[in-house]
Amino acid sequence: MDTLYRTPVAALGDDARAAFLTRTYTHLLGAILAFAGIEIFLFSSGLAQPIAGALLNAPGGWLMVLGAFVIGGTVASSVAARAESKGAQYAALAGYIVLEALIFVPLLYMAFLQVPSAIGNAAWVTVFGFSGLTAVAFFSGKDFSFLGSFIKWAGILAIVAIVCGVLFGFNLGLWFSVAMVGLAGASILWTTSRILREYPQDRYISASLELFAAVALMFWYVLRIFMSRD
Repeated sequence: MDTLYRTPVAALGDDARAAFLTRTYTHLLGAILAFAGIEIFLFSSGLAQPIAGALLNAPGGWLMVLGAFVIGGTVASSVAARAESKGAQYAALAGYIVLEALIFVPLLYMAFLQVPSAIGNAAWVTVFGFSGLTAVAFFSGKDFSFLGSFIKWAGILAIVAIVCGVLFGFNLGLWFSVAMVGLAGASILWTTSRILREYPQDRYISASLELFAAVALMFWYVLRIFMSRD
């Protein structure tokens, strides 16, 4: 492999860096639009209700959703980061988009029944939040790599709390959702900083997948906050 493609874009010229970022965020936009398109299809076709019912009524349904969320994201990110062929990277991104779309069905279905306006409101808050955090990462000039350890351990604690909540039947409440939005925001800063400083120019698909995962996490918990206001 040409060493050019193992060199972080931060060490290359402005044109290479601009091309990499354009590709990354174009793919991120494409992933978001594909996710939205799948959800529109599932709801307009009537498939959302049986999918939501199957996931929610299965033994340990929410644990299955959590497991798919965590394991699916880890596997897809690993495949996209390691695969040499563009086809394999695109397959990982596409698979992750489909998986996320299915995982979101129960939450979106409950929101649709309980607080329909919450979906649009949460989407706009997520867009503005992501845009603001991305601007901070781009224009502050700071290295947010120090957030990596915090995100790792906070993520582990969050998973433990969610599993305990499902197993023992207690509600984690509004403030847990607020904390998770903060964790998603930290993940956006950390991922954006890594993209700017560490990623080689052929890994824009992997970069877009990681950003999409952080955006999805933020949207999930922003939506839960809006639903809790009902």
